[in-house]
Amino acid sequence: MPTIDYYLTCVSPWTYLGHRPIQQVAERHGATLVVKPVNLGEMFKVSGQVALGERPAVRQRYRFIELQRFAEMRGRRLNPKPKFFPVNPTLADHTIIAILQSGGDPLPYMDSVFSAVWADEKNIADEATVAGLLTAAGFDADAILTRANDPETAAIRARNTQDAVDVDATGVPSYVLAGEPFWGQDRIDLLDRALSSGRAPFKPL
Repeated sequence: MPTIDYYLTCVSPWTYLGHRPIQQVAERHGATLVVKPVNLGEMFKVSGQVALGERPAVRQRYRFIELQRFAEMRGRRLNPKPKFFPVNPTLADHTIIAILQSGGDPLPYMDSVFSAVWADEKNIADEATVAGLLTAAGFDADAILTRANDPETAAIRARNTQDAVDVDATGVPSYVLAGEPFWGQDRIDLLDRALSSGRAPFKPL
């Protein structure tokens, strides 16, 4: 059974847009998704990328076109300028890790968190908001939040971030199959093709 490492952060619209498609691809191929929340700012320090507000105006304008284009293609509601963005994703990222550490499946909950930012105008840095999303997903919110605030949870996200850097996953979402990174939800078709063909992973030359 193939394994796909799934690097993400809850604040990324591209992670939101790719979340359902990557699950569909994994299910079709009998692959396991290994969910790994990361600190995107730390990845940017290595990849040379800059924060959204520091990018040239032309790139910022084109981003809005791409967001609308892919939201329409994926059939997802998306507000390109949500009320609570930018927002600190740390708490939400940590709750995903806490669910994993508790033996739960975070994938449906993750979809609700992404939607909270990009479709429902909710603040995922607010603990009460996150608690409501956890409860709605069937989790014990108090237990998950307690675990999310444990220093070991932060250490796991830091290790995930280093893992992503080590495999040249330069942004989110990144999906890594047999050491080969596929950066961006617009690369899911290429990942699907790699799984279908069973080819050896491509490496840097």
